[in-house]
This record gives sequence, structure tokens and C-alpha cells, in this order.
Amino acid sequence: MELRIFTEPQQGASYDDLLRIALCTQELGFDAFFRSDHYLAMGDSDGLPGPSDAWVSLAGLARETSRIRLGTLVSPATFRQPGPLAITVAQVDQMSGGRVELGLGAGWYEAEHSAYGLGFPDVAERFDRFEEQLEVITGLWATPLGETFRHIGEHYSLTDSPGLPKPAQQPGPPIIIGGGGKRRTPSLAVRYAAEFNVAFRSVEDTQAAFDRVLAACHETGRDRRSLILSVGQVLCVGRDESELRRRAKAIGREAGELRTTGFAGTPAEVVDRIGTFAEIGATRIYLQTLDLADLDHLQLVADEIAPQLT
Repeated sequence: MELRIFTEPQQGASYDDLLRIALCTQELGFDAFFRSDHYLAMGDSDGLPGPSDAWVSLAGLARETSRIRLGTLVSPATFRQPGPLAITVAQVDQMSGGRVELGLGAGWYEAEHSAYGLGFPDVAERFDRFEEQLEVITGLWATPLGETFRHIGEHYSLTDSPGLPKPAQQPGPPIIIGGGGKRRTPSLAVRYAAEFNVAFRSVEDTQAAFDRVLAACHETGRDRRSLILSVGQVLCVGRDESELRRRAKAIGREAGELRTTGFAGTPAEVVDRIGTFAEIGATRIYLQTLDLADLDHLQLVADEIAPQLT
């Protein structure tokens, strides 16, 4: 079981905060450091010092880390044009020596679009744009040197593109697609993704989403073993009840609620909880880490949880 650290910087984090936890992630032996791609805080957070651009910060981390993989969970298709996004991700992949992964989704948080002047079409159009972006990005990366890429679509048109720069990974960085959509999401995951992720869902709902994407693999002839299945849940672990309650309070949650909706409790409880997702096919876990100042939290996971999952 791979353990990845997943952060939500829009809730309040500077680049230095992200660098500190990314270096801790690397030093403690975790597989990867991921971040959300949002421009506006959620809930009661004031979001200070303000949002950081996901791919700008990942570019910095690409040069200041050496082993861990880096990526987004997930970048909204509503934020960027697919051509420039393909260039950005390819460049960060080069800067990291081939350690980047692109989580891409249709976008959902309307308030951040209004706050920063971004268009937010209805859900059907967002999925149409998402699908088209996947086609364009993968097409650009896969275009052989010396040839050009052309795409004439409903929302994006590219002509005579050299498809440069090329990412370090070929044919391109792994793409992560996730969510609980019953029709288009499984189809897109099977066509484009190296990994299918289900976040913040119950075991039962996660199983249903996994089943849908595996059924789509069967229908299209894709080897189901070629698609990584992953889950994400909020992390809140304590050596005892007092420490658990303290950590839950620090992120504005209740320990009892987190025990049923996240990876929360004592180390033994969290190992058991992760085991329930492993039983339905998950081989990769994203630990949503909300208190970025609490590096001892990650140390506890590395010392008492990770060794039991190998």
C-alpha cells in the first residue's frame, strides 16, 4: 500500500509551508506529495496568506525535492486552456526529473470561479470541456518530434502545434481521474487515466465507483490491472484519545465523526480502516493533511502505521 500526503493550501498556506511539509514527506519515506488546485478557501477559513497557484508551487517543489512524486488532486479543466496546461505540466515534469502526475477534473467550486473571473458553465459543458482537454493534452504529449498536432473541437481548436515541450515521462505524466460519476467518469478513466481515485466516500460508495470503472475496463478490453485504484480521506491520528481530540479540534472537526468518515483514531484503528479499502482493491492512499504545522502527525504515521501496510 502506497501512502501519499495530500494538502489543501487554499485553506491557508504559504509556499514555505508547502516546502516544509513536502521535505518532511520525502524524509519520512512517503511516496508522494500532492496538493489541491483551488483559488478560494472553503468553510470558515480566512485562507491567509491567500491562494497559491498549484503548478507554480509544484514547479518550486520539483527543484527542491529529489525523490517523491508530485501532483494535483485535482486541477479543474475550468482553470486553464489545455494547450498551455500541457506545456506547464511537461515543463514541471522536466524540472522534477519525471516525477509529476496530473490529476484533472471537470471543476465544481463555483464560488472560486466567481471570485477570480473564471467561467463556470453547467455541468454538462464542464464535462465536455474536461473530455476535450484530456484529448488535447495527451495528444500534444504523444505527438512525435517533427510532426504536428491538430484538434478541431467544440471548445478548443489547435492547428499545427509542434506538441512541445515533451515531458520527461513518455508518453506523458500519469493522469489521475476520480469521482463518483456513474457514466462519463468511468469511461474517461478507462480511456485516459493511469489511476482512478475516489475521495471522501464510504467504503460502500467507493466499492460501487470501483466496480463501475472496472466494468468499463471489461467493456473496452482494457486490462484492469493497468489501472491503479486509490482513495483519499482526511487524516487524524493520535497515540491516545487526548492527542486525537487535540488534532481533530485543530482542524475544526470532531474525533467521533472523523472515526467514521476519515482515517482517524489510534494507529491500530487507522491500519484497520485502511485495510477495509485495501480489501475492495485500493492500492494507494491519499492522506488529507489539514494542519500543515503538525509535522509530528506525519512522523506518527511513518513510525506506527506505514510499517504495518507493507
